[in-house]
Amino acid sequence: MAFEGLTERLQNAMRKLRGKGKISEADLRATMREIRLALLEADVNFQVVRQFVKTVEDRAKGSKVLEGLNPSQQIVKIVDEELTKTMGEEAVGLNKAPKIPTIIMMSGLQGAGKTTTVGKLALKLKNEQNARPLLIADDVYRPAAIEQLQTVGQQIDVPVFEMGTDVDPVEIVKQGLKKAQEDHNDYVIIDTAGRLQIDEKLMDELKNIKEAVHPNEILLVIDAMTGQNAVATAEGFDKTLDVTGVVLTKLDGDTRGGAALSIRAVTGKPIKFVGQGEKMADLDVFHPDRMASRILGMGDMLSLIEKTQKEYDEKQAQELSEKIKENSFDFNDFLDQLDQIQKMGPLDEIMKMIPGMANNPAMKNVNMDPKDMDHLKAIIYSMTEQERTDPDIMNPSRRRRIARGSGRPIQEVNRMIKQFNQMKTMMNKVSKGNMSGMENMMNQTGMGGKLSNLAMKQMSRKMKKNKRKRLKKKRKKR
Repeated sequence: MAFEGLTERLQNAMRKLRGKGKISEADLRATMREIRLALLEADVNFQVVRQFVKTVEDRAKGSKVLEGLNPSQQIVKIVDEELTKTMGEEAVGLNKAPKIPTIIMMSGLQGAGKTTTVGKLALKLKNEQNARPLLIADDVYRPAAIEQLQTVGQQIDVPVFEMGTDVDPVEIVKQGLKKAQEDHNDYVIIDTAGRLQIDEKLMDELKNIKEAVHPNEILLVIDAMTGQNAVATAEGFDKTLDVTGVVLTKLDGDTRGGAALSIRAVTGKPIKFVGQGEKMADLDVFHPDRMASRILGMGDMLSLIEKTQKEYDEKQAQELSEKIKENSFDFNDFLDQLDQIQKMGPLDEIMKMIPGMANNPAMKNVNMDPKDMDHLKAIIYSMTEQERTDPDIMNPSRRRRIARGSGRPIQEVNRMIKQFNQMKTMMNKVSKGNMSGMENMMNQTGMGGKLSNLAMKQMSRKMKKNKRKRLKKKRKKR
């Protein structure tokens, strides 16, 4: 994730306040100084940092936080709220036309990932709204730009309108819009030309396209890895086009994340989507509150739940739940779960969405190499059908044969079987209403309130209630 360095610095700053019954103004100033440095090193705009630190400090003093109970937790809460406010407070959806098609004009510099984002957005609309988008190839300058968009369109099964490279971009858009009206497309997404830098010719062309078709959305695609330059780019495009929103790409790359914390505060334009991965499905709605939680190392359970729901259907989840209750979870089920996890994205990114796991020292010792997942699957594929469905028969000779068949060391096979058995035991305990381990994990995060302790208690009560029902049914049968 983009904010690993920032998360670590902020957590270190907050950690010094924990355990103190009372926090002095000197303690607060020292913490604010560390937060200021952490934000500046993350390439956050200087004016944004100054205003942010001042607001947090004023709120901590003005609400008598320093004299209250748990002052460190109250300061974390203030920092969380101000981070959320800096990034826009709440998610902002797409502007939709009163009648189809909704026209979305994508703009940005070369190399920001604009064409790929066009495809990602089209796929998102298609999957989540059952929409029928049309893509318009309007970049007549960049070599192979049209071919790239056509490849993307084929990949996601979305039509692409193009007229080659010898037609005026404004005319291409007009003809593409006619085609969309004829075919009753819900959305038109225009892939405009980019440049290596902002210039007058580019801006004039984009302005002419805007005046010709009056788009409902003008989204600016920005590479998060460009840091404060991203803010300057946003200001330049917004001045000419009055953009309606921003899409941040490469947020999973080796970047300090300053763009996400600066753009809304400097331009007033919302970040609507973020790209965090190379797959076409890797485009997410930007939720400022969830991003603030992740920056502070408190996880992002809501996004994790949404990712899980995308990959699991209700029937499959119900079947798995029944298997866990009956304690019949086997290696075939385990294989299915590995496939589902791989679809959700890199395992280390998923783990960091769990409260308390981001920058957890234990995470540094965990090797999240994607090849490890393939090795696990190779071990399972080397088992017989009987071994997959009956894990208890795994004697030493069977394990040695599986190791030879999968090309993995016997120690790795033994470790995988041990981990499988531990996971099966844990899942069985949770299904029977034993929530103590989960509650302990939540309590250790420092701010379990983000997921809501009330929600956890409700889950616990529900599981205990289900356990009582099962026991009642057993007694009736007797």
